Order: sequence, then structure tokens, then C-alpha cells
Amino acid sequence: PGDFPCPVLVVQHMAAGFTPGFADWLDRDSLLRVGIARDEETLAPGRVYVAPEGRHLIMKRPGVAGLSDDEAEHMVRPSVSRLFRSVAEVCGKNCAALLFSGMGVDGVKEMKALKEMGAATLVQDKETSVVWGMPGEAARIDAAGYKGSPEDLAGILSAMTAGESGAEP
Repeated sequence: PGDFPCPVLVVQHMAAGFTPGFADWLDRDSLLRVGIARDEETLAPGRVYVAPEGRHLIMKRPGVAGLSDDEAEHMVRPSVSRLFRSVAEVCGKNCAALLFSGMGVDGVKEMKALKEMGAATLVQDKETSVVWGMPGEAARIDAAGYKGSPEDLAGILSAMTAGESGAEP
């Protein structure tokens, strides 16, 4: 929803040159404002921050994003694993972690750790995924608290942030 009360951090694996267009497309088609994340950027509710090409997006401290040039993980930079570890360090259980359609295992082990801390963990279901690699592996190792279509997951997140009964993991 356009009034989503939390910032959203996005890591997307894609070929060089496509990230700015991806962020622009999301910005046009979303009710939320979307942009490329900057180092030391203060995070705002209802805003989406996309990892820039070739840099890890991390949480530096509460309410502040950072960028890192650390080594690639799972042969990718930006890496979901790097983001999820930083979120775990800064936010603990006070977050939600999502994995959507994609190949590989980036973020899977870290999602499991977040779930064990008490964070909400959500993955796209097999039926709506183009490639059920990352979400499928997360489901296989019991890292996913919820599975569903992107629309289902959006509804679950909205219910969680609204404090609706039964929406807690």
C-alpha cells in the first residue's frame, strides 16, 4: 500500500546497466517511492531503496542504509546474504525478510537465521515463481515462515505492520 509504514531494501540480481531502469520502472508502477540507495542514507517509511550495481546494500545502524564494496558472495554483488546479515545485526527480530523468484542460494542461510531470531520470513511460492531456486531452497530448509504469491505476501506484510491478529509469525 502507498502508506506502508516501513522502509523496504531491495537486492536484485541483474546484468550491468539495468538497475537504474529497474528502479525507475518500480517507481512508476508502485505506490511507494523507489530509488537507488545511497551510502549513509536515512531510511524513510514507505520508501524503497534498491541496491546499486556492483555494491552491497547494508544496514549500517538503525534507520541508516550503507553501501559496501566487500567481496561478492555467491558470485554476486549486491548480495542478499550480505543485506540479511546486516539487518540481523542492526534490527534483530524487528524486520521482515523476503525472497522472490531467482536462482541460487543467496540469502537462504541468513533468512533461516533471521527466522530463528523471531523475524518474519516470507518466500514466493513455486506456482508464481519463474525460478523457484532461492525461495525453494529457503522453504526446503524451513527458513520461510510464509509462502505465497507476491500479492499474498504483500497482504501478509500489510497485516503485520497494521498489527492485525494472526499475522505474526
